[in-house]
Amino acid sequence: MTTLATYMSAARTRALPEDVIEQVKYHLLDTVAAMVSGSELPPGQAAQRHIREHGGTGTATVVGTALTAPPIDAALANGMMAHADETDDSHNASRSHPGCAVVPAALAAGEISGIDGTGLLRSVVLGYDIGTRVVMAMGGAAFSYESSLSTHSIAGTFGAAAAASCAVGLDTRRMRWALDYAAQQSSGITAWRRDTDHIEKAFVFAGKPARDGVTAALLVQSGWNGVDDIFSGPDNFFAAYAPKAQPDRLIEKLGARYEISETDIKKWSVGSPIQGPLDAVEAIRGKTPFEADQVKKVTVHLAPSVADVVDNRDIPDICLQHMIAVMLLDKTVSFQAAHDKPRMKDANVLKQRAKVDLVRDEELAKLLPSRETVVDIELNDGTKLSERVSAVRGTPRNPMSRDEVTDKARDLISPVLGRDTAMHLIDTVFDLEKQADIRGLRKLLQRG
Repeated sequence: MTTLATYMSAARTRALPEDVIEQVKYHLLDTVAAMVSGSELPPGQAAQRHIREHGGTGTATVVGTALTAPPIDAALANGMMAHADETDDSHNASRSHPGCAVVPAALAAGEISGIDGTGLLRSVVLGYDIGTRVVMAMGGAAFSYESSLSTHSIAGTFGAAAAASCAVGLDTRRMRWALDYAAQQSSGITAWRRDTDHIEKAFVFAGKPARDGVTAALLVQSGWNGVDDIFSGPDNFFAAYAPKAQPDRLIEKLGARYEISETDIKKWSVGSPIQGPLDAVEAIRGKTPFEADQVKKVTVHLAPSVADVVDNRDIPDICLQHMIAVMLLDKTVSFQAAHDKPRMKDANVLKQRAKVDLVRDEELAKLLPSRETVVDIELNDGTKLSERVSAVRGTPRNPMSRDEVTDKARDLISPVLGRDTAMHLIDTVFDLEKQADIRGLRKLLQRG
C-alpha cells in the first residue's frame, strides 16, 4: 500500500516515456470522440436530461452540449456519453473499458483544479494503471468470466478515483483515503447484459464509476479521512469481493508497464467480441471479393464466454449476427450502421443474418484473454473461404496508426461539432503539452 500510494501521489509530476505520451493522446482523443458522438445517442440524451433537471450549472464542461455542471455531475454525464455505445477503448486483461470512466473523471477534476495539458495526460495514465490493476489483482479476465460482479464498473471506479485524485493533487496519505472511498462505492453486476437500450450499461461501465471516482477525490480533498489500507486487514476490499485475489499484482511492474499501452482502441464502433469477426470478413473479402447474395453461410468461431456477450443481442452494435449481416451488405460497418436499430428488422438484413452461425469454440477459450476468432464463409458455388484473426486491429499486437486514430475521431466528432472544430480539437490533443489550463478546451468540446 505504501508503494501504491506513494506512486500515485507522485504521478502528477512524474515524466512519462515518449511512447506512453503518444498512446495517452490516442486514448484521450478516442474517448473524447466517443463522448461527442455519444451526446446524440440515447444514453447521452438521458444524461443531458438529468443535468438539465437536477445538475444545474457549474464549473465543469458537459461535452458535446452547451451545458456546464458541478464536477461530479459532469463526470456522470460525460461518462454516459463516452460509453453511449461500443466506440470507446477496452482493456482485455482486466475486462474493462478504462477510458470511458477515467477520462471524464480526469477532465472534471482537472477543470476545477486548472491543471495544464501535461497534468491531464499524467492523470489519465495513472487512472488506466490503477483501475485495471485492481481487477487484475482480483483475478482479471478469469474472475470476470466466473463472477456476476462487473469488472468494468470496478476498474472504472478505481481508475476514475486515481485520475481525479491525481488531478486535484492529493498527497500520499490522502491517496490511501481516496482508494478507501472508491472501494466503498465499488459495485455493479452483470445484469447490464439484459439492458436493451445501452443506458444501464453506460451507467455501470462509465457514468457511475466516473461520478464515484470524482466523489472519492473531492471528499478527501475537502478534508474527509478514511481507512489507511482498504486492501488488507479485517473486512478489506479483496476479502469482500475476491478472496483468492493476489494483492501484490496492484504494484506489479508499476512504472515500467503502462496499462494504457496495453489497452485496445476499436477500429469498429461495435462491441469488442465483434471486432475480430469484422476484421476477418474484411480480410476474406480483400483476398476474394464477393457480394452478399453470393454467400451461402458464415460461421463465426468464438470462445463460449465471449460469444455469450454478443449472441443475438437486442442492441445492434453488440449483436454479432446483425453486424456480420451489415458487413456482408455494406462491405464495411459505419458508426451510423452500428446504431441503426430499425435496420435490425430490415428484410434484406434479416436474410443475411439467417446465414450467420455462431459457434462456441472451446479451443479458443484456451487462448483467453486473447479474443481470437475464426470465420469461415461458404459461397453458393461451393467456394470455401476462411480467416483466423489472432491480433485484432487496434490491439497492442496490431495497433492502429496515428492517422487511423485521427480518421476515426474526425468521423465521430465532425457530424456533431463540425469539421473545422473537429480538426482543431484533434490538433490540440496531439499538442496538449502547450495547454497551460485545460479549461481552455471547453470551446472545442462544446456546441456553439
